[in-house]
Amino acid sequence: MTALCIRAARALRRAALLALAVVPLALAPGAARAAEPGGARPAHQEAPVSLPRPVTLLAVGDSLTAGYGLPASAALPAVIEALLRQEGLDVRVVNAGVSGDTTAGGLARLPWLLEEPPDCAWLELGANDGLRGQDPQRMEANLDAMLELFAARGVPVLLIGMRALENYGADYAARFDAVFPRVAGRHGVPLHPFLLEGVALDPALNQDDGIHPNKRGVEVIARALLPRVRELVLAAARP
Repeated sequence: MTALCIRAARALRRAALLALAVVPLALAPGAARAAEPGGARPAHQEAPVSLPRPVTLLAVGDSLTAGYGLPASAALPAVIEALLRQEGLDVRVVNAGVSGDTTAGGLARLPWLLEEPPDCAWLELGANDGLRGQDPQRMEANLDAMLELFAARGVPVLLIGMRALENYGADYAARFDAVFPRVAGRHGVPLHPFLLEGVALDPALNQDDGIHPNKRGVEVIARALLPRVRELVLAAARP
C-alpha cells in the first residue's frame, strides 16, 4: 500500500505541475480568440493559399520561355516559380523552352517531354511560325496535335497566344491571330491571349534586338501571366 500511495502522490504532483504550466498559456493575449472558431486571424485577413501537394509545371515554348539573352534566374519560368513560391505555393516550373522553336518543332519533341507527365503545363509556341511567315493553318494543326497529346496524358494546359507582325500583310496577321482563341475554345483550355502585352515594341522593356524582353520586360510579362498560371496550378493540385 505504501508504494501505491507514493505513486499516486507523484501522479497528483505531476498533474498539478501540468495545470500550472497551462494557466499562463490560457491567460496569454489572443489565447481565447485562437480557441474560438475563426479567431486565429483577424476577420479582414484572408487565409493563405496552399497546395495539398507539390506541383510540377512544364513550360513548353520558344526563346520567350527559354529566356534568350538572360540568366536562367531571369527567364520567365524562373520568375513565375519565384512569384508562386512567394505566395506559399510549392511549385516547380521546368523550363522546356527552345530558342527558335516552331509549333512543328514543339510537336516533334513533345512526346519525350511527356514521358514523365507533369502535373500541368503551359504551351507558348507560334511566334517563330509568324516571324517566318509559315501557314497559320499548319500552325493550328500543330497546336491541335500538341493539345491532344497533353489531353491523352491527362495534363491540364494553359495556352499562351501570340500576335503576328504586319510584315506579311493584314490578311496574314488576321488569320494568324485568330488561331489561338479558336484552338483554345475547341480544346476547352484556358488562354492567355498575348504573351507580350504591354512589352512588345517598347524599347525600355526589350533587348537590343527589339524582339526579346529584357529582365524588366519579363517581370511585366510574369505579373500579367501569374493569375492564369496560379489558377492552373491550383486546379492541377486538386485531388
